Amino acid sequence: MQAQAENDANVTLSELGGRVRAWRARRGMTRKQLAADSGLSERFLADVEGGKGNVSINSLEAAARALNITILELLQDAPRPALARTQALLGRLDDNQLDQAYSLLAASFGLNDAKGREKRIALIGLRGAGKSTLGAQLAAHHGVPFVELDREIEREAGTSMNEILLLHGQAGYRRYERRALFRIAEDHAEGVVMTTGGSIVSERETFDLLQSRFYCVWLKASPEEHMSRVVAQGDMRPFEANRGEDGQIAQGAMGEALEDLRRILSSREALYARADAVVDTAARSVKQSLKDLERVVPLEKR
Repeated sequence: MQAQAENDANVTLSELGGRVRAWRARRGMTRKQLAADSGLSERFLADVEGGKGNVSINSLEAAARALNITILELLQDAPRPALARTQALLGRLDDNQLDQAYSLLAASFGLNDAKGREKRIALIGLRGAGKSTLGAQLAAHHGVPFVELDREIEREAGTSMNEILLLHGQAGYRRYERRALFRIAEDHAEGVVMTTGGSIVSERETFDLLQSRFYCVWLKASPEEHMSRVVAQGDMRPFEANRGEDGQIAQGAMGEALEDLRRILSSREALYARADAVVDTAARSVKQSLKDLERVVPLEKR
């Protein structure tokens, strides 16, 4: 009896650790970042994710707060009954029927109620997909402004991204993000091309807001291509968690960073797939990808 109880407890801890790890991947946060935002130690979080040790309610609340979710979202993985029924129904439809269902739902419940949505293009996807390069060229080609949501969030907050996260955490950052989205949509009724951060799809309310006011295009690539492009740009952020005390990047860091990237992409793939259109930039030149992007966006040349 006691052995069975211990086994059940171990399974519960393992499942909880998997949920923390999955939410962290969805947010694109390293364990070091989660530790800093939650006030918990990296060692403790490693034990939690590994299904080891006891976890207090206070610790779970701190982790959930840093992930910008409720403790119930962290503990519950079952969808709402009505949502489960709807998902089961939609799962029986083919792609054409799904497009029709989306249009009906959008028309019935005001998901596309913002006037001029098709004139405002939002590019979503992970770093290294080509959002900035393709976005700037698409905007120039159509004679509309090009904006980067990250820069607009900084403008909204009056400080840098790092300072926003340091002072306000994930929850504060998301508040500024939503404000920036409302402002951009209002300021650019006649058209705009905007790039977004890779984790925006992980925030349900924010992603719903984005989709209601912008025509979303997922720029897709393989994990390997994402990584090679990021490194080619001189962006070493994927390796920050693997720097030693001497500041040097640890051996094997590339493999670990690539594995993290695969995990993040896997956890967000279904969310990115909710976009209005998908452009696969894998093994495509910038010129080829721009042509592909031109084909799927409803923008008209000015």
